[in-house]
Amino acid sequence: MDTNIKGIVTELKCKTYFLELGYTVSTPENPVRYDFILDTGDKLLRVQVKTCNSDGEKLNFATCSSHFVNGKVTHTDYQNDNIDYFCTWFDNECYLVPVSECGKTEKNLRLVPTKNGQVKGICFAKDYIAKEVLSR
Repeated sequence: MDTNIKGIVTELKCKTYFLELGYTVSTPENPVRYDFILDTGDKLLRVQVKTCNSDGEKLNFATCSSHFVNGKVTHTDYQNDNIDYFCTWFDNECYLVPVSECGKTEKNLRLVPTKNGQVKGICFAKDYIAKEVLSR
C-alpha cells in the first residue's frame, strides 16, 4: 500500500476512535502542522497523526516531517507550539503521546518488557493508550 494511503488510513482510524468515544474532532481547512483538533470538552488539543511500524517488541513512529526541497530531503521537527500530541494506531489500539515526551526524529513505545528488565528511560505503549491519557 502506498505510504500516503497508509497515512490517510491511520488518520481516519484515529479520528473514528475519538468520535466513537464521544469527542468532537475538527479538521483544519488550511495547511497547518497538526492533522486535527480534538475537543475534549475542557481543552482543544492539536493532534498530529503518524503511521507506526512494529518489530513485535516496540512501536516506532517519526516525530518529524520530511519533504523534498531542491532535490534534497529536509526534516522538520514538531514543537510544543505546533502540536500537543502525536497519535498513532496499532493492532486496533490508539496511542496518544505528548510532543514534549518525544525526540526530534522518532519515538519508540515498548509493547513487551525489555529482555534485561530495564524500565528506567523506557516508554511502554500501555502507558499511552489514548482513552487512558485523556482520562488523566
